[in-house]
Amino acid sequence: MLVGGFGMAGMPVQLIDALIDQGATDLTVVSNNAGNGDTGLAALLAKGRVRKVVCSFPRQHDSWVFDGLYREGKVELELVPQGNLAERMRAAGAGIGAFFSPTGVGTPLAEGKETREIDGRTYVLEHPIRGDVALVGAHHADRMGNLVYRKTARNFGPVMATAARLVVAQVTEVVETGELDPEAVVTPSIYVDRVVRVGGGER
Repeated sequence: MLVGGFGMAGMPVQLIDALIDQGATDLTVVSNNAGNGDTGLAALLAKGRVRKVVCSFPRQHDSWVFDGLYREGKVELELVPQGNLAERMRAAGAGIGAFFSPTGVGTPLAEGKETREIDGRTYVLEHPIRGDVALVGAHHADRMGNLVYRKTARNFGPVMATAARLVVAQVTEVVETGELDPEAVVTPSIYVDRVVRVGGGER
């Protein structure tokens, strides 16, 4: 499961709450962070629903839920540098089989991975990350599912939407098709399967 958000910016909290109510368990969650405070992804972790977290920043001042579970051996962690995380999902959406990145060379993150020297520089082979489901937070959608994001809440949503089989977007407003400025649409409706309005108004 791919979960958007950079910290709480763009995190689809209400969709995660619905997922908790739905009861899914034994999840592998891909996100930038490993939860903040006690809400959103942290709440999902606290319920014991997550088996593994793939992320770039598992620890920050308010990541006590993940920190406690990890120290108790109750959740696995795959640490992925942030640029690689985004590119691995972008590669999945673009149909790229794998790519070479210089990030992580000579560190434990490269252990067991193929390396190659290109033009005198060493690179590590990275593989795409695909999700069964992506939960993303956007600002507005139209009735076709075209998405517009607000400022930094845009973060991982666009690449996650291309990398999952089922994409559910949480938005504050749904407008009629044609009302969104096409130049402002970041995620076209072809990538979006469900839109859930959680605030604002619907026309």
